[in-house]
Amino acid sequence: MSESKYGQFVLAPRSYFFTAIASVVFAFIGFSYNAWRMEASEDNNNTRIASFQILQELAELELIVFAAHYDNNKIDGSPRKGWVKVNLIHDLSYLAVDKVHLKTKDLQKVWQTNWPNMVDHQSAAQSITHAIDSVRTEVVSELKRLD
Repeated sequence: MSESKYGQFVLAPRSYFFTAIASVVFAFIGFSYNAWRMEASEDNNNTRIASFQILQELAELELIVFAAHYDNNKIDGSPRKGWVKVNLIHDLSYLAVDKVHLKTKDLQKVWQTNWPNMVDHQSAAQSITHAIDSVRTEVVSELKRLD
């Protein structure tokens, strides 16, 4: 630093250069962190919304199984409604983590194997409800993990 003729200190041109570089670096770091945080928040929000929808669809699928098996209600317990729910749950799972997606694949397989017998056989209805519970447990675990 040097003193000007007016008694004030003047920064050397080198100081301005380092100040400008430091400002650019801090601005870049701040922008990068902000962009990363916004992306992470958006991913978490998408996962959260999909998870809540999956939980709702699982409950409706369970109602279909109960109506078919326990009430012998062919309208509310329609396997076609069940197929729609199972496929929607599977499609929504692409927005969740891989563990949830794998559990929904298992649910599809269990449904495909057991839906023809869910009205008459307790074991078929239980297999489906256990698969539903497995997906539900994984979804709830994922929701607890989100920050």
